[in-house]
Amino acid sequence: MTQASEHNNTRMRLMAPIWVALALAAVWAASQGWWPLAAMSTLAFFLSMAPILLASQYNIALPLPFLVATVAFIIASLIFGEVFDIYYRIWWWDMALHGSSAVALGMIGFLFIYMLFAGDRFAAPPGAIAFLSFTFALSIGAVWEIFEYGMDQLFGMSMQKSVDDTMIDLITDAIGAVMSALAGYAYLKGRSAGVLGRLIRDFIKLNRHLYAKGRSRNDK
Repeated sequence: MTQASEHNNTRMRLMAPIWVALALAAVWAASQGWWPLAAMSTLAFFLSMAPILLASQYNIALPLPFLVATVAFIIASLIFGEVFDIYYRIWWWDMALHGSSAVALGMIGFLFIYMLFAGDRFAAPPGAIAFLSFTFALSIGAVWEIFEYGMDQLFGMSMQKSVDDTMIDLITDAIGAVMSALAGYAYLKGRSAGVLGRLIRDFIKLNRHLYAKGRSRNDK
């Protein structure tokens, strides 16, 4: 068993109570005929397990804050947002979820692009890597809006409320993407980047084999 697999197994034990709660919620909701909650709880169960299973498959160790944030986002979006209609009750709920997902996707984009250079910050300008991470996050946000449009057209849903709603979502995505891109840029320049910078540094520390050429005191 690799070090990353052992690390992720520990994380799985810590996350197990949440997965058990989602499974029990799905079973209870199905027994009560509350099918939206049953469906979303089941979907949340599998989606929340996917990151750690995929990470173990590809020998990637995931920091605990990343897993907690991922599960929190899935539950906030699928269960609180869709089943309990929080999207309609709290005006900023959708913006908060779009913004946080954009930050996360921007960080994933930065870590992936940086990994392509084997962690060698001198192989490409920091600004170029940061810009690519920004475009990655924003493009995923745009694809999501296309998905919402498709679901509305094909199944008569109402995921896209209006043009204004779509534009607000994209603007929020852009703000979140800028935040993660700036954090990645600061990291590459050896500067403090706050919480996001610490998350980047922790991920790279846990996965040194993916960033073999890294040459920074921040990685030590």
